[in-house]
Amino acid sequence: MLQVEPLIFELSKPGRRGVSVPECDVPEQEIPSELCREQLPLPEVSEIDVVRHFTRLSQFNHAVDINFYPLGSCTMKYNPKINEVLARLPGFAAIHPLQDPRTVQGILALMYRLQNYLAEIAGFDAVSLQPAAGAHGELTGILIARAYFDSIGDHGRTTVLIPDSAHGTNPATAAMAGYKVVEVKSDARGNVDLDELRRLAGPDTAALMITNPNTLGLWDEHIDEIVAIIHGVGGLVYNDGANFNALLGIAKPGELGVDIMHFNLHKTFSTPHGGGGPGSGAVGVKAHLAKFLPGPIVVRHEGSDPEYTWEWPAASIGKIHGFHGNVGMHVRAYTYIRMNGADGLRQVSEDAVLAANYLMARLRERYDVAYDRPCMHEFVLSATRQKQHGVRAMDIAKRLLDFGLHPPTVYFPLIVPEALMIEPTETESLETLNAFVDAMLQIADEAEHNPELVQHAPHRTFYKRLDEVRANRELNLRWEPQTREAVAASS
Repeated sequence: MLQVEPLIFELSKPGRRGVSVPECDVPEQEIPSELCREQLPLPEVSEIDVVRHFTRLSQFNHAVDINFYPLGSCTMKYNPKINEVLARLPGFAAIHPLQDPRTVQGILALMYRLQNYLAEIAGFDAVSLQPAAGAHGELTGILIARAYFDSIGDHGRTTVLIPDSAHGTNPATAAMAGYKVVEVKSDARGNVDLDELRRLAGPDTAALMITNPNTLGLWDEHIDEIVAIIHGVGGLVYNDGANFNALLGIAKPGELGVDIMHFNLHKTFSTPHGGGGPGSGAVGVKAHLAKFLPGPIVVRHEGSDPEYTWEWPAASIGKIHGFHGNVGMHVRAYTYIRMNGADGLRQVSEDAVLAANYLMARLRERYDVAYDRPCMHEFVLSATRQKQHGVRAMDIAKRLLDFGLHPPTVYFPLIVPEALMIEPTETESLETLNAFVDAMLQIADEAEHNPELVQHAPHRTFYKRLDEVRANRELNLRWEPQTREAVAASS
């Protein structure tokens, strides 16, 4: 039985202080009554109790700095600490977005270079760093497409085609932008079905939102034909760049005919990810769409003072984020690119693809593989074989927690029954990958010979299996005093 520690409020003792505040040495001011409360029941605890409490809470959670985090399609890889060191430099961290450009030339130079690096890496002509996350970048890209068609008077574009293997946020993005969503099925090899695409594409097609490599972890073998079909009916091709970490230094979407793409700096370029942010979803476009990018964008006037300034694209869709985006993420991504260089970025993708194929090869004998061909940076298993013994994908995910490993994504993509979507990333060692394989093989044995053990997992975590549906529907964010016995019983 795990020892249940008291919560911070339960440690409170009247008169105990964590910090001593000196006597006020400035004139006291009356606080407006509407800003005052009669009571403010904060815990009265010492500094050491506070430190131990929050350190203990942090140890209840999994993190990429603790162990393997193979969350498919989310690229939860190690975040190099040099990124954090540089992002905290005063010239980057202690500035204000409304400062005169002359006083922030350093960060403007960094953002200008990052725009150009991203454009070069992906084969685009212009980039905006403003979007705050991947889905935000998607919306920005589709709003750019809408602005483009409005500018040429083509108002009959009412639909966006989305493959069933695309990223899950794509349909919501298209709907939010005012388009009708039309799904395109996959073929037997996990590619976009070309016959169905030809049937669906037409004069009402504004764009195809494709994720390539897709959420099955597969490169679409017909990307040239797909681009030709959409351009042939006058539409635009939007590539969801969530999986761009499989292509660095190998392929440039812009050179394959893609018109718009968002980058997930918090996935491909190692900036932190999770908890609702921070993120960054920079958007790249080809030349004919550059004037619609959200602004302002950093431009360079060589020899002028100041050298770097803000400029609005000629037909900008406007601001889509307060100020200039998540600038701290720009510093981290820039650092990652400079630390790796061109050859290092290519190795990032090569190692990610190698790791995914290695795991798939070692697990294919005990789990069903959704599409049996070489994958890119991730792959999808199906637990249909384990389901015959009463063990589902969710059970396998919960059992992995007992090994100190974060589960992969489950039940996505939706076109694979009992899906387990696994992405090892390029940052894990062979020993870590083998430990994951050993755990998965043991769970496969348990599913066959002792299914109840898996069905009731996890057994070693601080809290056991939760009723996740109820937790989502009856979210409780209010603390109430509990006895140690009650806390122990709830675990």
